[in-house]
Amino acid sequence: MSSEPIRWGIIGPGTIARTFAEGIAHSATGRLVAIATRNPEKPGLGEGFSGARIVKGYDTLLADPEIDAVYIATPHPSHAEWAIKAVRAGKHVLVEKPMALSAFDAQSIFHEARKAGVFAGEAYMYRFHPQTARLVELVRDGTIGEVRIIRSSFGFDMGGCHAEHRLFANDLAGGGILDVGGYPVSMVRMLAGAAEKKPFLEPLTVSGAARLGPSGVDEWASAVLKFPNDIVAEVSCSIMAQQDNVLRIIGSKGRIEVKDFWFASGKQGGVGRIEIVRGDGRQAIEVEEKRHLYSFEIGAVGEAIRAGRTEFTFPGMTAEETCANLRVLDRWRASVGLEYGIERAARRTANVAGAAVVAGKNVPKRQIPGVAKPASTVALGFEFFPSFASASLTLDAFYEAGGNLFDTAFVYSAGKTESIFGDWHTSRKVNREDIVLIGKGAHSPLCYPDVIARQLDQSLERLKTDYVDIYFMHRDNLDIPVGEFVDAMDAEVRRGRIRGIFGGSNWTRERMDEAIVYAEKNGKAAPAALSNNFSLAQMLDPIWPGCVAASDDCWKDWLKKRQIPNFAWSSQGRGFFTDRAGRDKHENEEIVRVWYSDRNFERRDRAIELAKKRGCSPIHIALAYVIAQSFPVIPLIGPRTVAELEDSLSAIQITLTPEEVHWLEG
Repeated sequence: MSSEPIRWGIIGPGTIARTFAEGIAHSATGRLVAIATRNPEKPGLGEGFSGARIVKGYDTLLADPEIDAVYIATPHPSHAEWAIKAVRAGKHVLVEKPMALSAFDAQSIFHEARKAGVFAGEAYMYRFHPQTARLVELVRDGTIGEVRIIRSSFGFDMGGCHAEHRLFANDLAGGGILDVGGYPVSMVRMLAGAAEKKPFLEPLTVSGAARLGPSGVDEWASAVLKFPNDIVAEVSCSIMAQQDNVLRIIGSKGRIEVKDFWFASGKQGGVGRIEIVRGDGRQAIEVEEKRHLYSFEIGAVGEAIRAGRTEFTFPGMTAEETCANLRVLDRWRASVGLEYGIERAARRTANVAGAAVVAGKNVPKRQIPGVAKPASTVALGFEFFPSFASASLTLDAFYEAGGNLFDTAFVYSAGKTESIFGDWHTSRKVNREDIVLIGKGAHSPLCYPDVIARQLDQSLERLKTDYVDIYFMHRDNLDIPVGEFVDAMDAEVRRGRIRGIFGGSNWTRERMDEAIVYAEKNGKAAPAALSNNFSLAQMLDPIWPGCVAASDDCWKDWLKKRQIPNFAWSSQGRGFFTDRAGRDKHENEEIVRVWYSDRNFERRDRAIELAKKRGCSPIHIALAYVIAQSFPVIPLIGPRTVAELEDSLSAIQITLTPEEVHWLEG
């Protein structure tokens, strides 16, 4: 372990950067080397950064070989961009809170840091102070009995709306929740965890209220958090209301009170005070500390870097905890309707690193019968995308890796995900002719021929295009003659709104055969695509009503004979090939009901064995199995994060031999 000082650079020379620089000066592990600014001629810039070089431009600092670690002190919206750029430049990074605008952005930062093998952390300085450790100890020891209610606030009054100030700027993600709301949230989550002798707990529910000012930022806000151990926490923050800022931990035998907990014993050191109130009176615990408040977190970063870790350990916020904390802020904002303009498609036109989105070439493509354009060997599913800002991370990464096949549906999130795709491809100025777009409609209970055209009208408007390349009936209705469905879809082909192939999702072989015969006899376009479940683990019980699996031997024979491409959903067994499943694990009702059988576990055992030989994971083998079939199968994958996406895409590089495919099947 090297004893050389960590050489720091700072991006963004504002007030918090000056305070951080003081912390470096008082730390035992750090040395400030350089400050990056876009305006090096600004008067007084060097004040507070004694001995540090002033460099023009953030990229210049990132290219400096004399810098080991970078502190990001820019306004919130650029935290993720410059953190990722720093990581990609090989620098360790500490990001001022909030680490990013959302948990999804933060996950991308940590993913990049893990890939690069560098440290990344969020700067909640109070977490490392001895006073915080004492608080955790008091709760864990049951000093006030069982913890029942926690109240925490961080609020101040700016004295009026100052349009020019960042706190009132919507474009800079101003307001209280992101600026100071993370402090009380992080504290109550840590204390709720301490009551269970855990680092933190994630709340079951988050219910908020806020005053949104003229600029659209929250001027004061509160939220109630309910934890699994029945602790209720009340948090509040404000930029237009002076609060008492007292942390109160209320237990069955008393309460603990701490004023301004995030300042502990003060920036420059001093005496912190923890008040314990019980039936037998009031007791004060004084925590004297002479060291600079920020020197503790700088020391923790140095310790992590020297130990080769890529994240903090407790009491610092690990990657998992930072993302969990931001999820609460995300839920708090969502509950009060707070979305910044910079999170919407009109403003968020670049990728998370601030660059234009350009098609990549790593994901191989194949020719799908009946589709003119080459399509990526996997399709990105759209069932889970809560917002444009979160979805764009995965969409960008998929496209930049070379993916061009997107699976949408009329019913997903009541059309929200179709709108997300429309916003994405137009905001990125992606060439529509390079995209292979799947649309689906007529889901139960509206599974009727006359619904297809009406829903396609809405879908195309939301998708911001005038056609889909592939279209599926999302369900079948056996009460309707199959020819009526063929006629309806054939009409859309003739109108040019389906320009490739169409077929059935969750259709039986018998109905597909009947539809093909009808089309051939009547001069109609015939169904030429299927979207049924197909995976190494055979579905025993439908995941949802009306679902059809195509994994058994009869289906395989039919698919080989027809050579109809199957766009396979749940192609990786929805967690069956991960550690969420196992012969002794029965917590997940769906996995047990849908996949647990002796035959499937035998296949899972083989996937685990082959994965060890190939140096990958069983879920990679499961996906590679689907791609390796002797008939066209296009897996639909549904990653929720960029890390999950890249993990799935890595399976594309695994080529299984026919012998391995047969061995996996047993």
